[in-house]
Amino acid sequence: MKQFNVVRSRVGALPFVVLLASLSSTVPAFGQSASPASPAVTTVAGMPPVPDPSNLYSETTAAKLSPTVAGDLHRVYVPHIQSNDVYVIDPATFQVVDKFKVGLNPQHVVPSWDLRTLWVANNAENTKHGSVTPVDPKSGRPGKPIAVDDPYNMYFSPDGKSAIVVAEAMKRLDFRDPKTMQLQYSIDVPRCAGINHADFSIDGRYVIFTCEFSGTVAKIDLVERKVLGYVQMIQPGRQTKVVKGPDGKDEIICTTWKGMPQDIRASPDGKLYFVADMMADGVHVVDGDAFKQVGFIETGKGTHGLYPSRDGKSLYVANRGSNKIHGSPKGKGGVSVIDFATRKVVANWPIPGGGSPDMGNVSADGKWLWLSGRYDNVVYVFDTATGDVKIIPVGKEPHGLTVWPQPGRYSLGHTGNLR
Repeated sequence: MKQFNVVRSRVGALPFVVLLASLSSTVPAFGQSASPASPAVTTVAGMPPVPDPSNLYSETTAAKLSPTVAGDLHRVYVPHIQSNDVYVIDPATFQVVDKFKVGLNPQHVVPSWDLRTLWVANNAENTKHGSVTPVDPKSGRPGKPIAVDDPYNMYFSPDGKSAIVVAEAMKRLDFRDPKTMQLQYSIDVPRCAGINHADFSIDGRYVIFTCEFSGTVAKIDLVERKVLGYVQMIQPGRQTKVVKGPDGKDEIICTTWKGMPQDIRASPDGKLYFVADMMADGVHVVDGDAFKQVGFIETGKGTHGLYPSRDGKSLYVANRGSNKIHGSPKGKGGVSVIDFATRKVVANWPIPGGGSPDMGNVSADGKWLWLSGRYDNVVYVFDTATGDVKIIPVGKEPHGLTVWPQPGRYSLGHTGNLR
């Protein structure tokens, strides 16, 4: 069985653990710059080129707003799971300036691949009566909803040809026309209970999804349209054993504990993936090509959302303050900041009096981190220079808010996974 080396250190008062596989010395550090002679990335057909192979976030810096978003309102859109509406905040004044009704159980506000539409994913309590509501970013107003099955979340294929509706309760990904939502084809992911969040390889060939209720991540080949495998996330110190998977291959599983993977984001060079785990209180590290866990970084209680800084040097980690799906207000929530280059926590931003930071994104200029307060019915706005936080009251159970506009050429979905 693979052995792990555990290195412990401290940042302020918060301990963290970096868990590295014995062979992980061959894997470049997060954020490590590629050699100037690094070959260009050969992307899948139709996907935009990768200008900098050492930094897939190179086109999402503060100065790189696309001409496509010129004239779009600068707004923050906040969906509320229980009140079935979206609040609209003016980021210049930090005030709610509008609100509108959408479908049942709106989960995330998702920028389209072409940056022309914001889609509200309404999954209707995991039934077949879900819908997606288009919002015009120039007017900030909703259009007519389109019925789709169980849209917990939504992503877009790197070539822009498909919207990928995450049908969570059905363990299925539905590939749909990105404008009409007409079904193109589906990929079943039978061993991924609670299929959830995703990030894509630097060349667009595969995507890794988290499986919230299986404690695993799933790798899916977008070219061949098939599941390549699953890996269970292991917390340091837990007892493991090797078993045969359904495909006959050896798998390492934990016999005493099951994690709850949430958000996932790629390292700047695209080689590794951070996987937030709400039960492990930290971030797993996965080698994407080899598809194996190679590390772990302890952050805070209820680790949930992951957002790269505008300069691509840091990863903001939202710790929801609870290990429960339905937690209590005023938990031990806050934000941890991980340095990509060292894979270490370099700052911790607590919320005075407690809170529950969940999902969101970074402002276009990189100065503010906007996060929903899932159990506290508020939105948090963290100053990324100081960690100070503003608190804005909103509706009932806010979830996957998005900040708009954001820099980038195209969107891969979620609350603004732009490249």
